[in-house]
Amino acid sequence: MAPLTRRRCLAGLAATSLGVRGDPAHTAPPPRVACLEWTSAEMVISLGIGPVAVADSKGYRDWVAGPALPAGCLDLGSRGEPNLELLLELKPDLITGAYGYGLDEAPFRRIAPLHTVPFYDGTEAPYRQAENETLKLGSQLGREAEALRLVQETAAAISQIRAQFSGRADQPLAVVSMFDDRHVRVYGKGSLFQDVLDRLSLTNAWTAPTDSWGFSMLGIEELVAIGEARVISLDPIPPHVKIRIDQSSLWANLPCVKAGNVRTIPPVWPFGGLAAATRFATFLARA
Repeated sequence: MAPLTRRRCLAGLAATSLGVRGDPAHTAPPPRVACLEWTSAEMVISLGIGPVAVADSKGYRDWVAGPALPAGCLDLGSRGEPNLELLLELKPDLITGAYGYGLDEAPFRRIAPLHTVPFYDGTEAPYRQAENETLKLGSQLGREAEALRLVQETAAAISQIRAQFSGRADQPLAVVSMFDDRHVRVYGKGSLFQDVLDRLSLTNAWTAPTDSWGFSMLGIEELVAIGEARVISLDPIPPHVKIRIDQSSLWANLPCVKAGNVRTIPPVWPFGGLAAATRFATFLARA
């Protein structure tokens, strides 16, 4: 394939970071894909295919956001217990899932072929694994060219964004999700966010050990360990939690908060693929 032009790279960045789908000219109708969770759903949409159904579609819209679910996409119920009856009615050509949800695969394989994305299984760093799994899924869906283009455009977009951070490598930052007013999830080694920070030549202020999913759960007071480092907080924060955090003296007295170094960015799925990587880099550059 010929090298991508700058215009095509920029077009790919816009499509990936903002959730806009391309419209490649395929003569055959796209395969009917049902997604049991959000990671594979993000990947399927990134390849230009709108899933017929996704488990917990409301949660996808809240926590993943982009690329956007297509109009008419049905809800398969919870990610822990997808609706088998609806799957049977939909007659999908392919069912997709991801590592770590503990679902019995047998019932789904009786309905349609099952493609599982083995993210965070410890075999590879998340970004590299996202590249490889995108190519595999593209082959499965007959979207090899789109998959290769997505891999190339994501790398090009992150490289372009890295130039915006020139000279800021010595300014550490921490990436967090807040679910209540006393605890925080901080992303570090083994996370997709860490891989993107490395590609942007940025320093993660959080260097403590993480779990197999690449994050640490800790009390908010433990953020004192990062000092006045910049904090990037991911939306969504439940409204009642936001109120409590704003009223929390524990939060207000953290050095990073006192220094005014907390920024909130739109939702990015921490366990996503290449689209999540581009969204994160894009929003980080705007924060």
